[in-house]
Amino acid sequence: MIARLHSSHAPACPLFPPRRARHAAPFARLDAGRDARVKLLAIDSATERLALAAVDATLPLSRATCRIDTLDLDGGAAASAQALPMLMALLQRQGWSFADLDAIAFGRGPGGFTGLRTACAVAQGLAFGQDVPVVAVDSLAIVAEDAARHAGLPAGATVWVAMDARMDEIYAGCYRDAGDAGWIAVVEPSLTTPDALHALWADAPPVFVAGSALAAFGDRLRTGDARRAPQEHGRAAALGWLAAAGFAGGQGVPADQALPVYLRDKVAQTTAEREAAKALRDASGAAA
Repeated sequence: MIARLHSSHAPACPLFPPRRARHAAPFARLDAGRDARVKLLAIDSATERLALAAVDATLPLSRATCRIDTLDLDGGAAASAQALPMLMALLQRQGWSFADLDAIAFGRGPGGFTGLRTACAVAQGLAFGQDVPVVAVDSLAIVAEDAARHAGLPAGATVWVAMDARMDEIYAGCYRDAGDAGWIAVVEPSLTTPDALHALWADAPPVFVAGSALAAFGDRLRTGDARRAPQEHGRAAALGWLAAAGFAGGQGVPADQALPVYLRDKVAQTTAEREAAKALRDASGAAA
């Protein structure tokens, strides 16, 4: 139930722009903080979707002055191949170069192992090349932000997120809307089961639940009288807003310190383990 953190270091890649020289520390814009215009690029591939965002914002941050251009694409196995070309296309659409960027953001998870590594590696490579910080965005908070905006929830709303983690498990967490500061985790993300969530919700029933586990588990995930939001509507826009909020809140870190969050230590069985499991099932079936 406790997140385990692992680093993923991006190797040198000829597609990444050359490292630029800076005369000031890479976090100087964070310290300036007042009436500063900032530009960010963000990527998330924690789900089967590839979400990309270009953010043009003014600090102090507000939704009214935060412009977000987005690309919501099919991800999965294709994410690693199309992430960088699509980011470059999004950058060109703004009339920006990589040298214009103040930070790179990525969806840190929880989510699919390969997708998390892809997003982290791309963010690290771009940030290292430009000597800018990386902002790691909670991928479940992206779901909360998207659902809340689509449903028109008021400021301060609380949203439970339940995402299908496959293998009959769920990535779950509870978040509170903190306005221009983004979303705050009230219950930290965990890898859990429907029964464990039901036990947790028995004393404090959810008011609003969002995420793919609602459709994946159907009636097995009992949410009581809570409003339900099983579909995502603008994942990339939600990613962009949380990237801006994280940057404005001083959450940028050096590229080599950017870490994805894996809640599952093991994502696949070895051939021997699969054969052993099949033998056990066959033996159980024969005994019955």
